[in-house]
Amino acid sequence: MIEYKKARLKDIASMQILVRPEVENGVILPRSDDEIATNIRSYTLAFDDDRLIGYSALHIHASNLAEVRSLIVDSNYRGKGVGSGLVNALLDEARALEIAQVFTLTYRSEFFKNLGFVEISKERLPAQKIWADCIKCKHFPVCNEIALIQNL
Repeated sequence: MIEYKKARLKDIASMQILVRPEVENGVILPRSDDEIATNIRSYTLAFDDDRLIGYSALHIHASNLAEVRSLIVDSNYRGKGVGSGLVNALLDEARALEIAQVFTLTYRSEFFKNLGFVEISKERLPAQKIWADCIKCKHFPVCNEIALIQNL
């Protein structure tokens, strides 16, 4: 049975190991241990027994806007509902915080559309998103990611 729980500082090393292949492929932005530690409360992790099999973060941009980011699921668990479970846990967290909208930037738009997100123009995203995160991407400024949003 898959268990979802908030990240702890001792989880950072396992998180970095899990995400490394996707960072190397340019699918997920690299984050330092210090950056993860600073934002540790935003991460929700998926475990199968004691094995970390996925995680994602809910990053708050404003009182009414948050982002699902850094979604990663172990390749052996993809297509088994782990990613959906993580995103739904983050959406529940956003609702509890009374956040009106949650967006994401992704190469896998159909996955998010199946969870109720709708495609939007990247120009609708906060400018600080582009300069704070996107500039770190090896694909910047030619971005093929798709922006999607869900109203809660």
